[in-house]
Amino acid sequence: MARRRRRSPIVTLFKLIFSLAVLFALAYVFLFGSLLIRERSLPEAKSEQAQAIIVLGAQVNPDGQPSKQLELRLLSALAAYQKKPMPLIVCGAQGENEPATEASVMRSWLTARGVREEDIQADEASFNTRQNIENAKALLGESVREVLIITSDYHLPRAMQLAKDAGLEPQGIGAPILPEYWLKNHARETLAWGKYYVNKYLPVLPIE
Repeated sequence: MARRRRRSPIVTLFKLIFSLAVLFALAYVFLFGSLLIRERSLPEAKSEQAQAIIVLGAQVNPDGQPSKQLELRLLSALAAYQKKPMPLIVCGAQGENEPATEASVMRSWLTARGVREEDIQADEASFNTRQNIENAKALLGESVREVLIITSDYHLPRAMQLAKDAGLEPQGIGAPILPEYWLKNHARETLAWGKYYVNKYLPVLPIE
């Protein structure tokens, strides 16, 4: 009886790598499609029901001014505040090539346009969305549950999901983004959703 020919380890490794690449590609396409569906199916926010506004940070320009993406978030926050003045949390630490924390720049921008200083609290320590939500919740206190989250439209579904995970009852307003950044932002957010699911369902393998 003829012996079965042994499979080369290199061939086996190649097939394993190829299979994992296919699985990753399929998962990525699924998450990308899910993101688009989530983004387009969010209910319209009823800001009059909210107890506080949480504004998530974005890039600050080297001259200390908000980037266009951050400015669009701030314009949405200002409109919501003018509709119903309420406590407002601005979130964001100081990243590379930023002259100040995102939160401090946001606070200055909003107070210069009529938001009362006593209504604003700044979280200047958070570097990601999860920290944004957790720190904002701590600043607001246990009595506040119904919040209005304001960030860019592609980012809003995950921010709201993290708020729900933290025990909040969020609504959301998605600020528009520049068309030339649509693909880049959605591609990166798809990876962030993958990280979210890994951390949620495989906590023994946290991804930072």
